[in-house]
This record gives sequence, structure tokens and C-alpha cells, in this order.
Amino acid sequence: MLLLVCVSPVVASYFTYYVVRPEGRRNFGELVQPQQPMPVDMVTQALDGQSSTLGALRHQWLLVSVAPGACDAACQNHLYLQRQMRESLGREKDRLDWVWLVTDDTPVPAVLQPGLQQATVLRVDPQALARWLAPEQGRALTEHLYVVDPMGNWMMRFPAALDTATAAKAKRDLERLLRASASWDTAGRPEKM
Repeated sequence: MLLLVCVSPVVASYFTYYVVRPEGRRNFGELVQPQQPMPVDMVTQALDGQSSTLGALRHQWLLVSVAPGACDAACQNHLYLQRQMRESLGREKDRLDWVWLVTDDTPVPAVLQPGLQQATVLRVDPQALARWLAPEQGRALTEHLYVVDPMGNWMMRFPAALDTATAAKAKRDLERLLRASASWDTAGRPEKM
């Protein structure tokens, strides 16, 4: 009887580890393995026509959405959720930029322009973008929000069809990332890169 009492915790731990397999994952978003480095030389164009490269976005956490300029209801939902998640970070919000990568030359609707004042909106080549970001199997590139770290690596993808309830889970992931990087990441970009 004494032997049974002593051995049972060991047997239970082996059974749990090898048969039950507890999930240790706490994140809502899917971590990208391996991380995909940003194509820093990819040409971008701001809505005012000014050209730059995607590399200008490095040195800041990025919450990225992808959509054509017409911006359907799903696109508008992503833009709304991006803004809300960023604003809800409080004093840490300056460490995260929300970015909309526009994949065509369609003009952005004038009704959206006032809400995009805090966003970075850039036109990019959709084929070049598809070589960097990738959707979940069977999904479109426009269905997800993507997280890029300050070093320029795409490192997380949030599930498709985010709503306000699931966006709260995504926000918790962003808070964890910002908390974990607090010792080496600061708000803003350096003047000279």
C-alpha cells in the first residue's frame, strides 16, 4: 500500500505527459515559425503619393491589415479593431503602429480618411507582399491581422474573422509582447536608421 502511494504521482505524471498531452500555449494568435523577415527594399507609396520602402516601418511593433483600397466591410472591421486594440493599450500604445497595406490603386473612400489619421496607410505590390505575409491554409491574405516585431520580422498571425470578443484575446497577446519586450524596445523610431 505504501509503495502504491509513493509510485502513483510518478505514474500519473507520465500518463498526463505522454497520453493526455496538456497544451502549454497561452497565446491566441498563431506564432509564425520560422519568423519571416520584412522585405525592407519593397517600395511603398503613401496616400499622398510619397514613396518609401517597407523597411522604414522597422523599429516599432506593427499591427498590420491587408486589403484593397475600396475597403469592404471586413476591411473596415479590421481597421476599427486595429485602432481599438492600439488605443486600449494605454501608455504603451506608442510602441505599436497600426498599418494598412493597400494592395491596389483604388482610391481610399473619403469617409474612412478621418479615422485613419493615426494609421500608417501604404500602397504595396500584392505579389511582393504575398512572398512575405501568408494566410492560414484555405484563407485569403485579407482575412487576418499580422504582427511584426521591431526588428522587422513577421512573427504572429491572428485568426480570420476577428470580432470584438476575439479582439480582446488578440489584445492580450499584444500586451504580453509589449511587456516581454519592455527592456529592449522603446516607443518611436530612431532618427537615423
